[in-house]
Amino acid sequence: MSRDFNEWFKTMRSSISSYDYYTDFDKVYENVDALKVEINILNSLIGSKKIEEDFETLLIKYPEVLKVIPILLAKREYDIFCMDEEGEINFNFNKKVQTIEEYKTFMRRTGLFDLMENHIINNLYDYILGIEVGLDSNARKNRGGHLMENLVEQYIQNAGFQKELNYYKELKLSKLEEMTGLNLKALSNEGTTEKRFDFVIIKDKEVYACECNFYASSGSKLNETARSYKTLALESRGIEHFHFVWFTDGTGWNDARNNLKETFDVLDTIYNINDLINGALLTL
Repeated sequence: MSRDFNEWFKTMRSSISSYDYYTDFDKVYENVDALKVEINILNSLIGSKKIEEDFETLLIKYPEVLKVIPILLAKREYDIFCMDEEGEINFNFNKKVQTIEEYKTFMRRTGLFDLMENHIINNLYDYILGIEVGLDSNARKNRGGHLMENLVEQYIQNAGFQKELNYYKELKLSKLEEMTGLNLKALSNEGTTEKRFDFVIIKDKEVYACECNFYASSGSKLNETARSYKTLALESRGIEHFHFVWFTDGTGWNDARNNLKETFDVLDTIYNINDLINGALLTL
């Protein structure tokens, strides 16, 4: 049964963000608690009237507090490079490598002494908790990249398929050939490139190789993706018992809808979330 592209396109969604997409608080708490002892020791500097002297005393007695300093600047790396009119220095905060005077210079010139000395903050634990929330927001892109995969996998399971029994995740083309005996060289430039599919479903000796993506915003990558999958759809037509399936969605396709339509016109097994809800996987 033929489908109308324009009607299909109207069902594209603007977002699939779940509640835990925005901040992974478990990870945030884990990161802060890993430094809890050192943070509490360093807290003794808050409001100090002789902070450089107190910092020196503290560093001699508890050098492990150095590990806290990078995160105060929203840095996860223990090596921090600094350059000024006097030259350059690569500070190490995993272990005491520089002199105490050099560490004091770092704290002074980055503004950390001022932050703690003048009560701009009252508690380093809460301050670092806020930094970790901010840093975790940078990980949203990675979480977002898996949202569509996770959603599709849920529908695959709901359709009765079982992982490692009749559906597989992130399967390489060479492994798929080995498992099924199919000749898939047409999809790998005669074996010179290695393709990996997000999911592979096997049903009644038919192989369904699936790709998943969601685009909330536009960009040149969408045109490239549509062209690539159009080529893949055409190359796979002559392979018996093999079917290419593409799950995609997102209003990011608005600016690339013409390229998407070209792929839609040659690929019967292109689906969006609305299709999944309406049982697309049950038709395989």
